[in-house]
Amino acid sequence: MTPSPILKVLSTIRKNGVRSLLMGGQACILYGGAEFSRDTDIVTVADDENLRRLRAAVDELQAENIAVPPFERRFLEAGHAVHFRCRVPDAQGVRLDVMTKVRGLPDFQTLWNRRTTVRTAEETIEVLSLPDLVSAKKTQRDKDWPMTTRLVEAHYARHVECSDDTTVDFWLREARSPAILIDVASRAPARCRQAMAERPLLAHAIAGDESSLVAALRAEEDTEREADRRYWAPLKRELEALRRERRRDQSAPVDPADGFRVSEDRMDGDTP
Repeated sequence: MTPSPILKVLSTIRKNGVRSLLMGGQACILYGGAEFSRDTDIVTVADDENLRRLRAAVDELQAENIAVPPFERRFLEAGHAVHFRCRVPDAQGVRLDVMTKVRGLPDFQTLWNRRTTVRTAEETIEVLSLPDLVSAKKTQRDKDWPMTTRLVEAHYARHVECSDDTTVDFWLREARSPAILIDVASRAPARCRQAMAERPLLAHAIAGDESSLVAALRAEEDTEREADRRYWAPLKRELEALRRERRRDQSAPVDPADGFRVSEDRMDGDTP
């Protein structure tokens, strides 16, 4: 049986021994927070051996480096995403985005130690843990905030009747649905009071004040969006310089289907 395009990409990465974790839309699908994604996003280790293996996987996928920056260790270590478009028939058109640093997340080894392993009939997939995926989605992009809400809602629906303290703490820390926060606060008031030190808006959940909770959640989101803008500002300036340099190089190939806006996908809220 021919594997799906996404599984083709993931199996090729795994076969070449690349240490990586799936994140982004495909990871959200596995956790029940999304319905469709054509892209494959991974976080990986930026050491020479791992990047050599990644390059071998990219070559096998006939993947072209699209837009800027180029596939170089220094750009990955700086926090940029490197983007590829697969041309191999079994994964034609699939975009592969690679990062080694994600705002708000710890080093790769820590992420690896708390990863989730998903086994399907065709493939074993190493995935960013749900708490780490939720943190990674706290960006300035409009599409990411509904996703964080759905991810926690899906987890809550599955575990509400059999939750432990760790699970309750996750909901108190990350839930964005007022109804869920109020319900969890009523079920675990002591833990909610403890969590208030890091998330003061939980006081509204304890009080059952939904309108104040909605306003506080919006303010929290605005703060995270601004932090993401500040994080990406110097990286965006570097990309703009790279773009100007590339335009001066008339011999550099440009994929008209991808242009130069792709590499700003993680830093501009409305970029497709």
